[in-house]
Amino acid sequence: MIILPAIDIKDGNCVRLFKGDYGTVEKVAESYMDTARSFENCGAEWIHMVDLDGAKDATQQNKDIFIDVAKNTKLKVEVGGGIRTLDTVEMYISAGISRVIIGSAAVKNPQLVKDAVKEYGDRIAVGIDAKNGYVATEGWLETSDVHFTDLAKAMSDIGVKYIIFTDISKDGTLSGVNDVQLKQINEACSANIIASGGVHTIKDIITCKNLDLYGTICGKSIYSGTLDLREAIEKSV
Repeated sequence: MIILPAIDIKDGNCVRLFKGDYGTVEKVAESYMDTARSFENCGAEWIHMVDLDGAKDATQQNKDIFIDVAKNTKLKVEVGGGIRTLDTVEMYISAGISRVIIGSAAVKNPQLVKDAVKEYGDRIAVGIDAKNGYVATEGWLETSDVHFTDLAKAMSDIGVKYIIFTDISKDGTLSGVNDVQLKQINEACSANIIASGGVHTIKDIITCKNLDLYGTICGKSIYSGTLDLREAIEKSV
């Protein structure tokens, strides 16, 4: 299983949110590059980066940060947040980003996902963020009437190889992963599932590994010190 340490960016700063609430922004590090390099030094091969500004307004004002990490570390960078056109996907991939995450657009514009997968294959991931089992969009500010497992099946059917699943009620809470929903989505489709939200201790890493997931994203648990990244990487193998 792959461990993906996370950096969320808002207004150029490394931050974390509580349950996706923009009113709970907390700065967690001074330097995104120092943080990324510390992940690299712990043995991480991937980094998960989110543009929180982009998630709300579909701009890419923080794009230079993600591209900088891709160019100046050995980390493979996975980026999400506000990616709603093929031009944006192309911009990131041509700049050296390893995997691009399409989120809200997967619900509102599935044709974009089809076109992106046709063009870029397994460099495309879909982010499925659920609130009470239903997919949330627009930086989690809206909730659709689409069930998370239905969207997972639909995305898998059009060729999406990677799905990042977040239970919003768990995100940033350090309350443990939602193993029930992770099991459901992993069994519902053939895509590789990456767990996001709620990771607290090494127990959560072992839970995700036992669920036979492809990957687990760790954010607040690393910054708060409840999870040792190096140990998580070692236990995930």
